[in-house]
Amino acid sequence: QVELVESGGGLVQPGGSLRLACAASGFTLDYYAIGWFRQAPGKGREGISCINNSDGSTYYADSVKGRFTISRDNPKNTVYLQMNSLKPEDTDVYYCATSGACGLGWREGIAFGPWGQGTQVTVSS
Repeated sequence: QVELVESGGGLVQPGGSLRLACAASGFTLDYYAIGWFRQAPGKGREGISCINNSDGSTYYADSVKGRFTISRDNPKNTVYLQMNSLKPEDTDVYYCATSGACGLGWREGIAFGPWGQGTQVTVSS
């Protein structure tokens, strides 16, 4: 069964850090680009980071650039999102998904799938 499972979310104070993990089962992440997205109820999905499989190049939304870092551990079949200097506006459900590459439409999630079930991140004092 092909599946992505996100973990690592939780409640953190403003300025704190979390590391999200996206673990794959049933297939190998080595051959895919991985994107991290977030979405709040009633709001559109926002692509926040993407990492290519071909050369490891990374992409970030302006809203998280300099604070978030995406990385991949191919032996563990897992992609991580290190989130530092968290802000209340980072509160969302975070999802990961695979694609062939971080193309022009990556921020809209075009050509991404399958999707994980999401992990809740809440930044609040």
